[in-house]
Amino acid sequence: MAKTLVEIKQGLDGYVGKRLKIRANGGRKKTVERYGTLSETYPSVFIVELDQEENSFERVSYSYADVLTETVELNFMDELEKAVAGEQ
Repeated sequence: MAKTLVEIKQGLDGYVGKRLKIRANGGRKKTVERYGTLSETYPSVFIVELDQEENSFERVSYSYADVLTETVELNFMDELEKAVAGEQ
């Protein structure tokens, strides 16, 4: 992905309202996978509304530094579908 925090934020601004899969470091060698929708972007953080069937809480927020340091990995559903179909 992008190499600076500003580039990451600008990249995510275009995906507001899109479905995504989040893979995040849960600590102690755990990886957490969640699905939801990118809700809002702010100067320092972005917010994801989670699918209620799978999660006990509604929203999570991450900083752009989490994406930069690869603590959080974002995969948008339309990109995943293209990759599966071989349309990259």
